Formats: sequence, C-alpha cells, structure tokens
Amino acid sequence: MKIVVGLLTHSLGILSEAAHSGLDLIAAAVTFFAVRVSDRPADRVHPYGHGKIENLSALVETLLLLATCAWIIYEAIERLFFKSVHVEASIWSFVVMGTSIGIDLTRSRALMRVAKKHNSQALEADALHFSTDVWSSSVVIAGLAAVALGQWIHNHSHVQADWLFRADAVAALGVSVIVVYVSVQLGRRTVGVLLDSAPHGMATQIEQNVARVAGVASVQRIRVRESGPATFVDMTLAVPRSASFEEAHEIATRAENVVQQMLPRTDVMVHIDPIVKDEESLVEHVRSVAGRQGVGVHGLRVHDVRGRLSLVLHVEVPEELTLVQAHERVTAFEQILRDEAPKLREVVTHIEPVGDNEARRPVTRTRSNQVRDAIVQLPHQLPGVQNCHKISIYRDGNDLSVSFHCTMSPDLPISDAHKLTVQLENLLRARLPELGRVVIHVEPPEARDQ
Repeated sequence: MKIVVGLLTHSLGILSEAAHSGLDLIAAAVTFFAVRVSDRPADRVHPYGHGKIENLSALVETLLLLATCAWIIYEAIERLFFKSVHVEASIWSFVVMGTSIGIDLTRSRALMRVAKKHNSQALEADALHFSTDVWSSSVVIAGLAAVALGQWIHNHSHVQADWLFRADAVAALGVSVIVVYVSVQLGRRTVGVLLDSAPHGMATQIEQNVARVAGVASVQRIRVRESGPATFVDMTLAVPRSASFEEAHEIATRAENVVQQMLPRTDVMVHIDPIVKDEESLVEHVRSVAGRQGVGVHGLRVHDVRGRLSLVLHVEVPEELTLVQAHERVTAFEQILRDEAPKLREVVTHIEPVGDNEARRPVTRTRSNQVRDAIVQLPHQLPGVQNCHKISIYRDGNDLSVSFHCTMSPDLPISDAHKLTVQLENLLRARLPELGRVVIHVEPPEARDQ
C-alpha cells in the first residue's frame, strides 16, 4: 500500500516509510530464523548455546536500517536543494499512513511484551523498529499535511508556498533521524554483547549480593557475559580454608541461587579459593596445611613452655596405606608445617587410619547396672551438670564402651561445656578404669526430648 500510494503521489516520506516497512519484513524473517536457532540447546560445537545468533540478527537489522536511512537522506537532500518533485497529498496518503500507525502500535506492543518475557534482544529489536514506525509515520503525516496546506493556499490565493511543498522531504529527513538514533542505540548494545561486554552495573550488583552469603569471606572476581536471552556468570569466591569440601560446596550453591534469583536465565560457574582468615591462628594454619596435603587432623593441642611452642595432634591417613607410606605422608606434612609456622619448635603426630573398615566395629549392646549407676550419679559430683540420660553401653570383645547425653545450662560457653565433659570422663574412669571409649553429648535442657 505504501509503495503504490508513494509512487502515485511522488511522496518521498511515504516511499521512505515503504522502504522502512520492507526492511522490517526482512528483519522479521531474520528474527524468526534467529529465535528458532537460538533456542537450540548447547552442544559440543557451541557449549555456551546458540543465543549469540539473536544478537547477530539484531546487528543485521540495524545495518539494513542504516543503509535505508542513507538512501532516504540522500534523496531528501536532492529534493530540498537540487531538484523539484511535485507531491500530491491525497486522501489515500493519510489513509495508508493512519492504517500503518494502527498496525505498528499493535505489533510493537505485542513484540515488546514477549521480548521482555523471554529477554530476547532480537525480538526487542523488532519491537523498537515497529515503535519507531509509529513516530516516523506521524512525521510523514505531518509533512503531508503541510503539503496539503500548501496546495490549498496555492489553489485559493495563487500564492506559492514553496517551503510547505518541501515539508515532505523534511519529513523524510525526520524519519531518517529517528531511525538512525534508535538503530545506533540498538547497534551499540548488540555489538557490546557480541564483544562480551559486561552489562553496565551488573557485576557490581552481583558482587554486593553474593558478598552477603554466609560463608563467603570475599568476592575476588566476577565475569559476566550475555548470549541472546541467557547470561553467563563466572565468579571466584574466597572461603576459609578450615571449611570442609561439603561446606565449600554448600557456600557455592547458595551463591549460585542468589545470582539466579537476580537473573532467572543465568548459567553460574563458581570457583572456590581457600584462604586463611586469621594469619595469627596456629590451629587454622595447621588445618590449612593438612587440607592441602590430603590428611585429616584432630585432637590438636599446643603446649607453650616459656614461648617455645610444641604441637601434639592426631593425623588421619587412608587405611589402605602401609606404615612406610603413611609415615612418609605425615613426615611431609610435618615438614611443610614447620616451614610455614616457624614458631613451632616441635611437632608430634599420632598416626591413625580412617575409613569404613576402621570406623565400623561389630559390637553387642549390653546391660551393666554398675556402669549405669555410675553415670547417673555424675551430676551430683560435678556442679554445672544437670543430668545424664540416653545411656548406651557396648561390648567389643573384652572392651566396654559407653555413650550418653548430658544436660547443661543453655548459656554456658561451649569451651566451658567441653571442660565439664573432660571432668565427667575423668570421674567415670576413676570409678571404672576398665572402660574403653567414652563419648559424651552435651545439650541444653530443651533439647532433651528431641
């Protein structure tokens, strides 16, 4: 309709709109193809998916529009300064442009709604093109109205209003300016995505939210890139070296969830970097070295004799190692510990195996009124212990081991509670020296029935 009416009326404004709409048709076809391809899942050739095809199609649309604008600007300048073209502002000109505005309004709103829902830059490009069509069509109507006014003045007063007859070319320039502005803005965004430019302010926002995740000591690096509707986030988080593998994994999972709540279609990759939070903490340093050497440690005790520090601890090694292999591994651990902690004058390690076979023992549950009565009487011998309950007694050959729960004040510091358990065990062993392993669980009163 625009082409026919534009040719019949010689209106450059309508013809520029016809070219604009023709390119929109091509752009819509490109977008349709791009959206279908970009929705394919990632594969070996495209491990990050096919989302970039949307950004590439948006760039193609932008270049097509800019090429059209160049032709329109050239033709408008020709009509304004070098040649004269008679333009007829017929009723059909206004009908066609009014119809175009109605269609453009409907499709631009529909496309923008879907573009926002699916975060599609290709659909957003189409929506922007059609929304600019509304403004450009309005500019063309204004130009045609000026031409019609010039014709009316000429017919009724025989006065030549040449400047009004040039309004159509001015309207075409106005269309071009609008389209060039929108195209350049979209083109900058598209090129930025194709060059993996990080969205403005997104990395800072992610860092602020992730830094508040429990267990994260600091956010060391964040990289953000977009690919079509998807966003890829790579980040390095510092966590205490004392954290176990499971704890570090849980911290990473919480950080991923925070990012995915901010940006629903996000692929998050987290790298954990262990750090020593307190460089002065000898215990934390020991656990850090043990983690790097692949051994477990417990029962750490540091003896300070007039400033000379001596470390005594238990070192856990895999149960399948021979004595020579275990000793070599623990000796290497001791040497690294001495090199990194020069304050230590002596390191004494107790080597023990760790594994299912070592931890599991065939035992039988037994009854012993003597042991039970001794445990029940403990709270009367030691202030601070309220009661002892859930007593379990096991026999492993000739060894007798026990476990039980003790209720203590809920406000008691855990260090004091631990000292009480040591005293409880000493009292129990003084009465029953034949006991093997003793395990005491401490809890506040409200946890007794749980």
